[in-house]
Amino acid sequence: MNIKKLVLTGAAALLMAGAAHAEKWDMALAYSATNYHSEIAAAFAAEVTANSDIEIVTHPSGSLFAGGEIFNAVRRGLTPIGERLISALGNDDAIYELDSVPFLATSFADAKTLYEATKPTLMETLEESRVHLLYSCPWPPQGFYSVSEANALADIAGMKFRAYNATTSKFADGLGMVPTTIEAAELAQAFATGVAQSMISSGSTGYDRKLWEHVTFYYDVKAWLPRNMVIVNASTWAGLDDATKGVIETAAATAEATCWAKAEELDSWYIEQFTANGMTVGTLNPEMQAEFEKVGNDLRAAWLERAGEKGAAALAAFEAAK
Repeated sequence: MNIKKLVLTGAAALLMAGAAHAEKWDMALAYSATNYHSEIAAAFAAEVTANSDIEIVTHPSGSLFAGGEIFNAVRRGLTPIGERLISALGNDDAIYELDSVPFLATSFADAKTLYEATKPTLMETLEESRVHLLYSCPWPPQGFYSVSEANALADIAGMKFRAYNATTSKFADGLGMVPTTIEAAELAQAFATGVAQSMISSGSTGYDRKLWEHVTFYYDVKAWLPRNMVIVNASTWAGLDDATKGVIETAAATAEATCWAKAEELDSWYIEQFTANGMTVGTLNPEMQAEFEKVGNDLRAAWLERAGEKGAAALAAFEAAK
């Protein structure tokens, strides 16, 4: 073999070795590929892949791990990175439910203030669970979906209610409905078969699952703005060099800013789509709104009791920042 061939062969080997050392991260997502959370996660993954030796591949719709499995999968290192609804982890620590305390923060501005004021507490709690926070993004304000009109408590008594965290389950109990936990990927089937007849969720969830095919009424309650978070396994994060961490943090900051803006932009648009597709859209009458807020106040008091001093300090930080 001549010198030229040796040089070319050696260069090819080096390129192959470099490619072999590129690290692949599978990113677990619970929501459909067309949901804005998943789209922004895909853009985040592409930015990291383009600017580092890590290739992030997204797996939407619970195709890698179901929504309820993602947090533990990341914590245990079964996958390095994933996205999870924060409040779904309330059984692990009450602080995770803070963004879903009913009627505490009902606007995007207040939700952002709540997030920024309590982010240190959230990050500390996550680190104790061996995961590292990259970014967090809200859903639009939560509304009430129902297969029938909701003009009085008697109208919804005994309804099967789709719950996605402890707060929504207790909310259903307080209003006389029957909660059942259903992940987003199973939602349309649940309403189609009568397993669910009502829920509190964002316009995004209803739009993604075309719930106008099964649900007639949407009430714009604005009960709270829950958030998702993108997390990485703490050991995996600790093993990265500073330059790679910087690339990921830059991409995460971009994703977070983009996602907050997108959520606010889409809020009214989703509701317009409900009307366009034949749903009856409105607000609860004053009596029913008062009933919802009464249950919300009870749940806030119960949350404070469970969250203890850490929860009280987080709420105080939010009030001071408003």
